[in-house]
Formats: sequence, C-alpha cells, structure tokens
Amino acid sequence: MSDIKLDLDKVEQAVGHGPTAVPYPPTWLSDKLDALLEVVGRFFSWSWLLLMVLVVLNVVLRYFFSNSYVALEELQWHIYSIGFMIGLSYCVLHDGHVRVDVLAEKLSHRKRAWLELLGLALFLMPFCLFVLYYAYPFVERSYVMGEISGSPGGLPMRWLIKSVILIGFGLLLIAAFSRFIRALSFLTGFPRARVTANR
Repeated sequence: MSDIKLDLDKVEQAVGHGPTAVPYPPTWLSDKLDALLEVVGRFFSWSWLLLMVLVVLNVVLRYFFSNSYVALEELQWHIYSIGFMIGLSYCVLHDGHVRVDVLAEKLSHRKRAWLELLGLALFLMPFCLFVLYYAYPFVERSYVMGEISGSPGGLPMRWLIKSVILIGFGLLLIAAFSRFIRALSFLTGFPRARVTANR
C-alpha cells in the first residue's frame, strides 16, 4: 500500500478559498482591522485545546472516580461558547464561512463582489448592530444583579460569559466592515488599495 501524502496547507486553502473566492485588494484600514482579528483569533484558538482537556477531565472524573463538578461542566460549556463566538470573526476574515457556491460560481468576480457588498451592508452588519444593541442591557443587568449560576456549585459572575456575546459580535462587525471596504475597493477603487510587494 502506498503512502498518501497530504499537504494540509493546500487543503485548507482550497476549503477557505474555493472557486467562488474573490481576491479583494487589501487597504490600509482593512489591513489594520485584519491584523487585530488575526491576533485575537489565534489567541482564542487555544480555547479548543483547553476545551478538549476539560472534556477529558470531566469524563475521567465521572467514569473513573464517580465524581463530577458542576463548575467544570459549566466551564466546559463556556469555553465552547467563547471558541465559537470568537471564531465567527476569524471565519469571515479567512472567507471560510458557508456560502451557496453552486449559485455563486456561475457569476463573475464583480457580480459576486456586489452580492457580498450588499449582503454585508444589508444583512450581516445590521444584524451585528441589532445583537449588540440588545445584548448590552442583557449583560449589564447580569452584572448589576451579580448573577451567578442557578446550579449548586456552579460558576459565579455570569456576566462574564454573557459579555462574550458583545465581544463576539463586536469582532464579527469589525470583520464584516473590513471585508466590506475591501470589496468596495475592488469594485470602485475607493478606498485605494494598498500596493503589496508581491504584486
């Protein structure tokens, strides 16, 4: 049997930037926003490793020691939430989110860029603002009340995990805006694209 060698970088690139990906030009502002999202995304990617350790620890405690801790189980759910919410912006940054590629692959780059621009402006960015508007009082109320877990032995300071809604959708809004200005630059030339050395 022959050894199959897999180039994971090529696989990841193919998944994230398939035939429907439009190569939007970088701008000065989008580069700054993307750099911030990259740092935050890479930092929080470690949360998945921590989550895996917690899941294994909970399983070992339950099945080998007949013991479980509510706080550890809640922490497991919280870390999953953090990884997912922060991952949304990282996914948009790397164009790795789900699309209707069957339809988009038949369109020209410019038509796809217009669809993206309209989708960001009419749906994603307003949705992020809507969630942020209604999530702030939700988090604030939890903080003022000193809300804790309803389960005995659960985690205190419930407002901390609720604030991840604000952080996650705030970062998603930044990612959407960065992509919006890059698509706008591709279509209209404004803002002016930054010239890169490899061009």
